[in-house]
Amino acid sequence: MLFHTFSSQEERRNYGGSDFLEIQFCKMPQKTKLEIITAVDSIHHWRNDSLYVSGDETNEFLQEYGGIFHCGIYNNLETGTIDPCGINYYRSDLIGLIVAKLLDRKPTDYEKLVDWLNTAKKYTGFYILGL
Repeated sequence: MLFHTFSSQEERRNYGGSDFLEIQFCKMPQKTKLEIITAVDSIHHWRNDSLYVSGDETNEFLQEYGGIFHCGIYNNLETGTIDPCGINYYRSDLIGLIVAKLLDRKPTDYEKLVDWLNTAKKYTGFYILGL
């Protein structure tokens, strides 16, 4: 299993400490400026409703999903592929396109991610937060 969920942070720590990529809902108001959404001070790690990718599986995730998540916005407001050590923000209007690519390519454990992304549509978007 590539994507993990945890019912508590204690469960997450017992599984693998803090060595995870975190895929997190962006719950800021819709009209929040991009500079605020991607600001380091706006990020609060370790949400119980996030998906997690173990550090041991980061390379597999990047190989299989890097071409799908090529449109992230970094903290410096540049756009590109997943930065495994930084903030990657994806607007909610991109979720449908990302889901379509996942359904077409069917990478490892994609069903769990598709379900999670369908929930993300009700938010301002989502983040992939680096290690």
